[in-house]
Amino acid sequence: MKLYSLTLSGHAHRARLFLSLIGQPYEAVEVDLAGGQNRAPDFLALNPFGQVPVLDDDGTIVPDSNAILVYLAKKLGRTDWLPEDADGAARVQRWLSVAAGPIAFGPCAARLVTLFGARFDAEEVIARAHRILGLIDAELASRDWIAAERPTIADVALYSYIAAAPEGNVDLAPYRHVRAWLARIEALPGFVALPASPVGLNAAGGPA
Repeated sequence: MKLYSLTLSGHAHRARLFLSLIGQPYEAVEVDLAGGQNRAPDFLALNPFGQVPVLDDDGTIVPDSNAILVYLAKKLGRTDWLPEDADGAARVQRWLSVAAGPIAFGPCAARLVTLFGARFDAEEVIARAHRILGLIDAELASRDWIAAERPTIADVALYSYIAAAPEGNVDLAPYRHVRAWLARIEALPGFVALPASPVGLNAAGGPA
């Protein structure tokens, strides 16, 4: 397997984290977004949206971080990470949607402002981040994992941008259940961290 990635991208980190948690070997290919490599014809042939990450599994091309999580779990038979039963699968999907929606438009967007100079209203996206973090904190008040009695790809999908929220000036101090959940993920065998990011970067197109 080959993963086209950007080290600072939280979306790409989701894929790297899951590959590491399940012990799946892969070749990492860093994509130079600042240099416009994501807009080159060969990369657009992999993902017309010009975004990372993209997984190439011996010719099967899978763009989109959440799609990659689902693909890996299904391809490798990891029902421990993605339940097969209808209720379990729906619970996971609910939080994949949150990762693609409120997380992307909250903590992810706030981080893009500080790291990449994205033209979002900082106050607005920070407020969105706090709204979704409050909801997730309440969900985690009565259980250790977000969608099941064990970690699933839903936890992986949510982790990266929540862990990196302080880089977007989103304080995690009020969310003790979230902070405890982050620590549980970080204690899992195979965990790899999203590298801390220098402030003031300006990557054309930004990470996806």
